[in-house]
Amino acid sequence: MPIYFIKRVLYIIPIALAVSFFCFSLVHLSPGDPMDAVVSADAPREVVAMVQRAYGFDRPLPEQYGRWVLRAVQGDLGLSAANGRAVTAEVFGALRNTLRLAIAASLIGFTLGCAFGTLAGYWQGSPLDRLVTGFAVGGVSVPHYWLGMLLVIVFSVELNWLPSSGAGPGSSGDWNYEWAYLRHLILPAVTLSVIPMGVVTRTVRAMVAEILNHDFVEALRAKGLAETRVFLHVVKNVAPTAMAVMGLQLGYLLGGSILVETVFSWPGTGLLLNNAIFQRDLPILQGTILVLAIFFVLLNLIVDLAQARLDPRIQRN
Repeated sequence: MPIYFIKRVLYIIPIALAVSFFCFSLVHLSPGDPMDAVVSADAPREVVAMVQRAYGFDRPLPEQYGRWVLRAVQGDLGLSAANGRAVTAEVFGALRNTLRLAIAASLIGFTLGCAFGTLAGYWQGSPLDRLVTGFAVGGVSVPHYWLGMLLVIVFSVELNWLPSSGAGPGSSGDWNYEWAYLRHLILPAVTLSVIPMGVVTRTVRAMVAEILNHDFVEALRAKGLAETRVFLHVVKNVAPTAMAVMGLQLGYLLGGSILVETVFSWPGTGLLLNNAIFQRDLPILQGTILVLAIFFVLLNLIVDLAQARLDPRIQRN
């Protein structure tokens, strides 16, 4: 396990460098002048030159990249071109809100997906299986923004049960697991959980149906084990795959919540990215994409290590 851990950690270094280069290149190769977001078009040349020096835009791109990576390693992602605030504080403040949303959506999606997938796998071919499979396919196919607006119309406008936007008292950064905070989280979390729930349901259903056809399951039943013990053996074999799928889905939720956060005005990285794109705030764009990418890589590392812990054959492979 220690050797496997060291190898997996070392893999992160070239991936992180490649991600940082991609983020830097992608933003700088996009059309338009990054100075447009910092100074007005009729600003004096002296002011433009001073701002270019301050942001390092007057230097060659390779030097800009090297300086940016060096500062990023030290936790300095520069200043926002739109409001002059520290990018690190802006990104991590938004990341906390996105994490709350992604974890809540993952818990809903993973719990319901495992339950539905197990039921469908155990009763493969039954009406329940067809109902669950149709529900899972619908969950994967439905557009996030459409479902979000539908939930707002039903639960906020018609029934007036839940708020339609914002994080409520949690917008300031503080968080408490009281109803005043949680009621703002329910609609965006349910909207965001639909796709991982569909993916996990289909994965678990296929795995359970396959494992039930293995000879060892028949052998366990022939030995007279209770069906609950057989079920635990099935769950043990399904768990590594389900965990890997959910780990990937959590990563996708962190980066793919732009539409949901925009629909619900949730103050996370998705809304931050959306505003940065319209304001052409390059430091915020670079910092947010880099932090999300590194977080996604670290999340995959944790999932891989957890899988290896549950199934030692992965370490040997």
